[in-house]
Amino acid sequence: MTSIADDVKVIDCDTHLTEAADLWTSRAPDAYKDRVPRIEQVDGRDHWVVDGEVIGFAGGGGVINNREEKHPFLSSMLEWGRDTIHPAAFDIDARLKVMDECGVHAQLTFPNSIGLGGENLAGNSDERFRLLCVQIFNDAAAEYFEQTGGRIVSMPIMPAWSVDACVEEAKRVAAQGARGVNMTSDPSDQGAPDLANPAWDPFWEVCEAEHLPVHFHIGASLTAMNFYSKYFWESQDEFVKPAIGGSMLFINSARVLLNINLAGMLDRFPELQFVAVESGIGYIPFMLETMDYEVWENAPEQFSKYELKPSEYFARNWHATFWFERHFDDLQGLVDKVGDTNILWETDFPHPTCLYPNPLGEMEDKMATLRPESRRRILGENAAKLYRL
Repeated sequence: MTSIADDVKVIDCDTHLTEAADLWTSRAPDAYKDRVPRIEQVDGRDHWVVDGEVIGFAGGGGVINNREEKHPFLSSMLEWGRDTIHPAAFDIDARLKVMDECGVHAQLTFPNSIGLGGENLAGNSDERFRLLCVQIFNDAAAEYFEQTGGRIVSMPIMPAWSVDACVEEAKRVAAQGARGVNMTSDPSDQGAPDLANPAWDPFWEVCEAEHLPVHFHIGASLTAMNFYSKYFWESQDEFVKPAIGGSMLFINSARVLLNINLAGMLDRFPELQFVAVESGIGYIPFMLETMDYEVWENAPEQFSKYELKPSEYFARNWHATFWFERHFDDLQGLVDKVGDTNILWETDFPHPTCLYPNPLGEMEDKMATLRPESRRRILGENAAKLYRL
């Protein structure tokens, strides 16, 4: 076991848990059992089907096979079923075993089959039905937290097509003990106002009052995933395409950060917390500098109305997750520019960029260059405070 975590309980702030095949069918009222998400054979392969509509391949949702070998995206995420994937991709007991082997105390988990922000449920016109699907997922998330003694922290998804529905669901999951919410960056895809619109103020108010950090995972909207296939040029090698698309998805977090910080909402909700999930930290210093410069250049009147500089809202209201960025000559310098109280650590298990099989060992040389207090904060203390663990 690596020595960099001897003095802290490590909290992994971005992983993925493939939904159980019967998660919805086993919990839905009888009238909805043939409509809720379930696995059906389509053209000889398992697919997730919602109310008669195929929403995607029902695969294993990871790149680690059951022999603990890591494979490229095209030969795993798009091909493997549950008989090939590592059982920790979907089984809670197996996940806890992997966490123990890796020296991880607790993990945040995000969905797979219904979209990283639940956006794959957005196509159905029956809002009551969609809400049922969301609530079944969120109830299971609350149960995982309780069953594992707080070691599995599954982020509940929000019914982003309606501000009112988000307000009520945030209150409901808070009463269940939720430690945050998982939100799409583009509710306008689903017919709701965009997140800069003051119409969302009642939702921000609940999240602030209930201490629910709002998470924006990369690729967690129809807009973001529609752009995924446009980032790479068509003549690129098929294995190179996901490398380009995945890299560019990271940049979408800059778009979210800019829009939130320049919307004026953080003056109204000074204690509201946001988390940029799975995009690293290297882009942040430049974005903090450019948002101040650009808004001062282009919107001086609006700039004068902010209570803080846009970059200062990041220090007060944001966290970002860090994992594979190990090639910086001065990691402590980067950490200091971002803020060592604003950084969370992640592995992205079992997705294509995950640190596996020895995540802490893989980062040991670089993490050992950090001041002890910075290292402890990033590996666990910041998350323990943010998520009340």
